[in-house]
Amino acid sequence: MKLSKTLAAASAIATILSGAAIAGKVQPAPVVVDLANNTAGGDMISARDAANENEFIGCGVRKFDDGAGGAWAYGFCQAEDAKGNRAFCSTDNEDLLDAIEASADFGYVTFNWNPKTETCTRIGFSNQSLYVPKSLGSNL
Repeated sequence: MKLSKTLAAASAIATILSGAAIAGKVQPAPVVVDLANNTAGGDMISARDAANENEFIGCGVRKFDDGAGGAWAYGFCQAEDAKGNRAFCSTDNEDLLDAIEASADFGYVTFNWNPKTETCTRIGFSNQSLYVPKSLGSNL
């Protein structure tokens, strides 16, 4: 009887500890650049933590004063996968600029481009808890 209670207690503790150790889903998504289909995607943390020195992915917006009381803007996305395949596109399309500006840290980035003009044709972000690094998540 005493042994069964001890085993039950040990089992309960092991269950609690194992749940704490794996709490929260993590979704690594290494950068993939598909030059045949003009698409790139991956999450920023997987790129940053990659074992190689090639991987990166992200987008940005630059805004400039036009000197006449207005401004103009352009956006860009860029990526490189572990194999060294590179992708780049730029845009001044307001909807795509809005998509870039709506992104957040640690998200999944995906984009497509026209290979002749290097113009972005699609930009997407997925900002979810599964892309936040565990070390940061535990400090929130």
